[in-house]
Amino acid sequence: MAGAFISFEGGEGSGKSTQARLLADWLKSRGQEVVLTREPGGTPGAEAVRALLVTGEAARWNAWSEACLVNAARADHIARVIAPALARGATVVCDRFVDSTRAYQGAGKGLADAELLVLHRLACGDLWPDLTIVLRVDPGIGLARAATRGDSERRFESHGDGFHARVTAFFNALPDAEPARCRGFDAAQPIDALAAQIAAAVAP
Repeated sequence: MAGAFISFEGGEGSGKSTQARLLADWLKSRGQEVVLTREPGGTPGAEAVRALLVTGEAARWNAWSEACLVNAARADHIARVIAPALARGATVVCDRFVDSTRAYQGAGKGLADAELLVLHRLACGDLWPDLTIVLRVDPGIGLARAATRGDSERRFESHGDGFHARVTAFFNALPDAEPARCRGFDAAQPIDALAAQIAAAVAP
């Protein structure tokens, strides 16, 4: 029995990690096996790649270097965590997936979406979520939220305002561009209200 694959997407400080955790907890309370994971990351090798991507100076990598690193991490993540979980019927809830590559390295840094989709197909077997939750937030609000986290993973946050505006525009347009898979939500509302809306969208 194949499981369900749900991804969370959005710009910096949109609340993806919090909402992914809340949804995973809610699904577990309904008796489902849930694998909560993240990208880049989710396996030891992919977490090592994450450290390369999210720390250091903004210019540490160019766009294609980032895209290749992200897809290397994603291929390992799929093979070791996501695909086995789906094969045994679990629900996978993932904080970021391929749409973040399309937003950050594509819209944000100028790589063609069609080329990123080819890379995803070759490296990752063209696996896509069944449902993608897109959290929409003004980049100024999101960056202000992210600044309060106090962690060292600030590399993408240090990119310029134009970059974050382009990433936000991609995410804002995604639910309308791909409505069969993506649902958009206002991430500026209270956490509990947002979590209830997401649960209602996921409930059978």
